Amino acid sequence: MNGSKSSMRGVLCAVGLLLTGAGIAAQEGQARPTLPGTDTSSARGDAVGTKAKDAKPPQSVRILATGGTIAGAQGNPQGYGYKAGAFKVEDLIKGVPNLDKLARLSGEQVANIGSQDMNDAVWLKLAKRTNELLASPDVDAVVVTHGTDTLEETAYFLDLVVKSDKPVVLVGSMRPATATSADGPGNLYNAVAVAASPEAKGRGVLIVINDEIHAARNVTKTNTTNVETFRSLNRGPAGVVNTGDIHWFEKMDKRHTVDSEFSIAGESALPRVDILYAHANMSPDLIDSAVKNGAKGLVIAGVGDGNMTQPALDTLAKHVKKGVVVVRSTRLPSGLVLRNNEINDDQKGFVASGELNPAKSRVLLQLALLETKDPTRVQRMFEEY
Repeated sequence: MNGSKSSMRGVLCAVGLLLTGAGIAAQEGQARPTLPGTDTSSARGDAVGTKAKDAKPPQSVRILATGGTIAGAQGNPQGYGYKAGAFKVEDLIKGVPNLDKLARLSGEQVANIGSQDMNDAVWLKLAKRTNELLASPDVDAVVVTHGTDTLEETAYFLDLVVKSDKPVVLVGSMRPATATSADGPGNLYNAVAVAASPEAKGRGVLIVINDEIHAARNVTKTNTTNVETFRSLNRGPAGVVNTGDIHWFEKMDKRHTVDSEFSIAGESALPRVDILYAHANMSPDLIDSAVKNGAKGLVIAGVGDGNMTQPALDTLAKHVKKGVVVVRSTRLPSGLVLRNNEINDDQKGFVASGELNPAKSRVLLQLALLETKDPTRVQRMFEEY
């Protein structure tokens, strides 16, 4: 770098370029890389704070890291491949210039995985830790760093089980930390700014990425590699943020966090719910197999308005009578699945997902099954959340 820090964009690009060598070292099994500008002598375990000589910002933000692309390192700067979770939480915090001027920061590593490997056990651990932290008067907000593949699912799960109106913000990146023009540092800067904002309180769990703020319930990943991948297709974003400057839009009108009836206190596992993809000539075999292997609920990514073949419909209705809860969603990227439209849900005992896509429907159904198997009660939950 040329030493000038007047332009954050220039700094972030330089960070990505300088990290390439560190990423290669991580791939080759050498010592874990460090971000440029990181003073490793001052690192203390998993906790990172602002310098004592600096004026302390008013808000205290805890960063919980789970791995993902935002902490990834490339072996080849010209290729797509990289190792998720190559950097630890203290590396991420110290690698973003002026981040500690936004809030009093501390961090801990909850997991270190690619988000394709996210599972119920990590969800429960993350949610319980988030609730513990937010219950403390010493923590004003939580930021979770996460891979993008299942980012929307984790965010919605937290949106349903976090018992605080304090801000919870999830953030990821589409490019690893060592990539040219890495997007992670800028995303993390904006995420901390949003978490530290008094206006973020009471808005439910948020996702901050690519200069946009999204409600966890509404957002979905729409592109495999583009940095503009996250969209709230039916409702639009909850706000925009650029270099920490925030502009808010309308608040969510659905129940979440402190208004949610769901709780994972004392839970060590979640009910199994499978998603099945509808298509032309869909066979009921996979439906039978899912139930046989322990699925307590099924979400169908249906064609059009949550439709599917007649044999699939008949087989699902048979399993409903045996206590399996069936939710009709859609494989399409936007739109609503309306109750009793084309399919008589009342007669068959199905639940219509409304705005929720298959992934979000699965999350809500898992939590609903902790409370009930009654499709009427589950339908009410889908309408309220």
